[in-house]
Amino acid sequence: MSKKNSCIRYLISLTLLGTLLLGACKSTKKTAATVAKAPASESKNLPNEVNEEAILLLKTDSGDVKIKLSNLTPLHRDNFLKLAAEGFYDSLLFHRVINGFMIQGGDPESKKATKEQMLGNGDVKYTIPAEFNPQLFHKKGALCAARQGDDVNPQKASSGCQFYLVQGKVLSDNDINQFEYRINKNVINQISYDLFRIPENEALRVQMGKCMDEGKKDSAAMIAKKLDELFISTYKKTPHYEFSPEQRNTYKTIGGTPHLDGSYTVFGEVIEGLEVIDKIASVQTGAADRPVGDVRIRKIIILNQKSSSAGKKAKH
Repeated sequence: MSKKNSCIRYLISLTLLGTLLLGACKSTKKTAATVAKAPASESKNLPNEVNEEAILLLKTDSGDVKIKLSNLTPLHRDNFLKLAAEGFYDSLLFHRVINGFMIQGGDPESKKATKEQMLGNGDVKYTIPAEFNPQLFHKKGALCAARQGDDVNPQKASSGCQFYLVQGKVLSDNDINQFEYRINKNVINQISYDLFRIPENEALRVQMGKCMDEGKKDSAAMIAKKLDELFISTYKKTPHYEFSPEQRNTYKTIGGTPHLDGSYTVFGEVIEGLEVIDKIASVQTGAADRPVGDVRIRKIIILNQKSSSAGKKAKH
């Protein structure tokens, strides 16, 4: 058995054991199966004007960052190009900075914000539908769309203007397995719930609990193994999220934030200037993770003309 599968099996077994001891868990409406099936944009839908990936220069008072936008996320690409061409981002702040995680900007209220002003709620009065694509993930340098939380935004629609750049951390295999388990937790809980709605499995659970109460550890272990094998078999047949070999290798070498994959739209990446992200991420922060000293975007410049014309045509 591979190291990955062994770890996932162990984590699932812990969940199963908790279910065995406490009873079947409640059903959940939201599952990670939704994440795995999230629709991806098709390149055939690209506007004719854009045959190459757009390159932009993000100029900040901490240095310059060159960014490439993905043609796999045309809605986010065209919206970002439109705002950049209009000068929307000029003089806005990176208003939320968490070292080892990400730097966030794009709140229009940050342009003339006072030192005490709470930021993060500014918008452009529209959202962008989620464009999840397995080829785009939260590696270090990923350009991603911020959004409201699932409780008020179950469709995971993106903010029309706020974005973040991933810093993240270099991770071990065990770290990545833990994140994969975390993403699939709702699927695992749902399997537990469904598994023990079957009378014969519920009877086994009760029998195992009785053996444990009576100190018959060997008998309890045999029943647990049987239920564990049934659980693993069901899990493998159920749609769930798995990190690709490319993702795993990237997270182990340059790092990132894998727990956000399939939940926030990634629509570009830094191709030059990763050190600027590290520099900004290291600044002193205060309330709501806002930098104590302003970290400002000076301007975003579109570097290739074809993409510039597409950006100007995007309307909302």
